[in-house]
Amino acid sequence: MIDKRFTTIEEVIDYVKSCLGKESKISRIFENCYLDTINKTMKKMDDGSTYVITGDISAMWLRDSSAQIRPFLILAEKNREIRELIKGLIKRQFMYINIDPYGNAFNEEANNRAWAKDIMDDDSPWIWERKFEIDSLCYPVQLAYLYWKNTKDTSHFTEDFFKGVEKIIQTFKKEQYHQEKSSYFFIREGSYFTDTLSRDGRGSLTKDGIGLIWSGFRPSDDACVYGYLIPSNMFATVILDYIGEICKHMNKKLELGQEAIKLSLEVKDAIEKYGKTKVEAIGEVYAYEVDGFGQYNLMDDANVPSLLSMEYLGYRGDREVVENTKKFILSDRNSYYYSGKCASGIGSPHTPVRYIWHISKAMEGLIACDKEDKLNIIKVLATTDGNKELMHEGFCVDDDTMYTREWFSWANSMFCELVLQYCDCYVKVE
Repeated sequence: MIDKRFTTIEEVIDYVKSCLGKESKISRIFENCYLDTINKTMKKMDDGSTYVITGDISAMWLRDSSAQIRPFLILAEKNREIRELIKGLIKRQFMYINIDPYGNAFNEEANNRAWAKDIMDDDSPWIWERKFEIDSLCYPVQLAYLYWKNTKDTSHFTEDFFKGVEKIIQTFKKEQYHQEKSSYFFIREGSYFTDTLSRDGRGSLTKDGIGLIWSGFRPSDDACVYGYLIPSNMFATVILDYIGEICKHMNKKLELGQEAIKLSLEVKDAIEKYGKTKVEAIGEVYAYEVDGFGQYNLMDDANVPSLLSMEYLGYRGDREVVENTKKFILSDRNSYYYSGKCASGIGSPHTPVRYIWHISKAMEGLIACDKEDKLNIIKVLATTDGNKELMHEGFCVDDDTMYTREWFSWANSMFCELVLQYCDCYVKVE
């Protein structure tokens, strides 16, 4: 493994061009995606924080913003401007978490702008959307941890950070008993059934107290069929361990760190006990969602966290079950796996039938062991750009000029991350 550190954005782009060809389409798309993210989606605020829009929607998602900036971590050690930009994003993310840990997307100012006028148990003028998604609380912790590991800088571990971490743990523990202890509900009237929660906004019934954390929505922003979303619970175990490590390193909030590690073990035990089932001719697999009563949703979705991304996120599950799960979700047994003239891969109920996502295709490349496989997937991504030399959300497997979202920065960044990985520019994790 080569761990390269760069000083400027231009150095990164030039290095990629030296690996993949100065005039190649892959290099052009990388440059477009990399510059688009840094130049068009990020805004330095007067308080030193960083506001990051998701692209063609002018709001900041906690999840998307973390993933968007991740390919720039390789610059953070030597480039002060990038370092401050990332620290500023972490600052703003934890400001939002301290305002409301149930929000998934936020406004630049407290201006009451919103995706829709939803009915919910709490409201804030900062909230663009209040769909509770476990991953919205995981991604900012992951970014804070990765920033530390890539720079050795700990100045972002402020009182607001630890206050936010405490809120995250409190929220996770409360949502282990969603039916009994949580006041959260979400109703979007006159919308698709995937855009609101059933049972008067409480979501489908789950069994309390089995160790899993309830989530109202998936990282696609679609409602969960069953409230225990296994990939998001997997991600939660990883970031809870990060919290324990951060607290120990900082010699601060040590009891909170121990609480995080204990909760991580509890959730992981529950995943391994309740999150698996058997599939004929394949064997034991991880389910996408469960309810704790014995019902399973066997599928995978393009959005991260997904079952496909579990190892990328750092979850170390049963090796045989992991391989069985990949075999299942990368086949037509997964209802959202499509094959066509242009490509094959995982789509989402969030987009039309026979549309797969650049994000999930990039994830296939990121978890591939063979370098040639990674390159082949990069080539597929580059030839399914709809002739725009940028990535999109979903695209039709038979005609990539039919796609959703003209400007989707998360997908652009996932492409960049895969290209950087192929070129041996790794983000430090440990």
